[in-house]
Amino acid sequence: MTSTISGEIQFGIFFHGVNFTTIWHWPESGDQIDFESFRRFAQTAERGKFAAFFLGEGLRLREHLGRLHDLDVVGRPDAQTAEAALAAVTTRLGLVATQSTTYNDPADLAYRLASLNHLSQGRNAWNIVTTHNAWTGENFRRGGYVSYEDRYRHADSFVTAVKEIWRAGERGEPGLRYRDDFYDLDVRRTLPLVPGGRPVLFQAGDSPSGRDFAVRHADIIFSAHPEFGDATAFAADIEQRALRAGRAPGSVRPFPGSTFVVADSEKEAQDKWYEVRRAQITPQTAVAYLEQFWGRELQDFDPDGPLPDVDPVITDADVTRGSGFQANNTRKLIDAWRGQARDRGWSIREFVINHTNRGNDTNGFVGTPSSIADSLQRYAETGIVAGFNISPYLTPVGLDEIVNLLVPELQDRGIYPREYAGTTLREHLGLSEEVPG
Repeated sequence: MTSTISGEIQFGIFFHGVNFTTIWHWPESGDQIDFESFRRFAQTAERGKFAAFFLGEGLRLREHLGRLHDLDVVGRPDAQTAEAALAAVTTRLGLVATQSTTYNDPADLAYRLASLNHLSQGRNAWNIVTTHNAWTGENFRRGGYVSYEDRYRHADSFVTAVKEIWRAGERGEPGLRYRDDFYDLDVRRTLPLVPGGRPVLFQAGDSPSGRDFAVRHADIIFSAHPEFGDATAFAADIEQRALRAGRAPGSVRPFPGSTFVVADSEKEAQDKWYEVRRAQITPQTAVAYLEQFWGRELQDFDPDGPLPDVDPVITDADVTRGSGFQANNTRKLIDAWRGQARDRGWSIREFVINHTNRGNDTNGFVGTPSSIADSLQRYAETGIVAGFNISPYLTPVGLDEIVNLLVPELQDRGIYPREYAGTTLREHLGLSEEVPG
């Protein structure tokens, strides 16, 4: 049975790849490829008793209007390779690598994850993602490979196969035969896992089908619901889905993403947050953000002027712009944005700053160690989240203020661990050794 660490919250770090929230042009910014950035972040997180270090997967560079998006990072190391390197320079920190069920093979990925399970002594985890677009598939000469409608059916088959391969290794069997609608495998390559169970499974589905998939397989579900009321509703929905799926109570814990800005006074924190937001949303970034919805060049429009008065080129966003811009009724959306910006007197840049806000009233915590701890206390006491996956705005020094100022305050209140619960990520998160089906 899965248990939770009562009255405590955990922290994780999300080392971003594709995003505009990391500030790369400040003097203290590092490099998203240099191993020193990964090492510094990971060792700072471990000093702060963070549960896990999370890396996304970049299978194809982000494009913008048919060209590489040069306002974003260009390229990043493979997530699992980076996590293997970090296993050698840390001793307790969990290591979470995103791996797609579409562009991997079950037998090969099961073996690689089992290998990292040994190298890290039970500290690794797999963040399960589905990929269905032909844009990414072009790298693999498969087109879309899996249809949008079948992505979770295929992912369910993939994850089930991986689990069966792990079980065969645990039983000391040299392999197994696995067949279903998607796979016909005759596996002759297994590896026992370290004592304490299989790698922790993370998932980030938010649609109804995504949530159902998560409760069938995951231990932790990343979410975009950090605000207390929203987080409470999300946790209740996940718990009900998990119970219907036959999972034990508390088996699947939400781990929402969030941002933190910490300072010695409330005014200093708010001033710092304003400075951060304006550094994240430069004039060029603001215009490029709108171009993703308009589907056309907007460089002739003044970032300090009103929203563009031209119509979008297409109705639905192209997949090359990323999943966040798909399935939008663009014309209707843009009309609403123009009205909002006009009513509030916002320029293009001001609109994007406010529209993408991850600040104190939406997806983040801004304040003093004491005021942020007051907010986090409710989450710890109610247990609605396992913790928060923090997205620092600076690489690799963005955790320093959190570890140096906030963590001690939380520890003094007894709502954050002073020491790691054990040696494995499963122990850090209070998860059982049982391997669910």
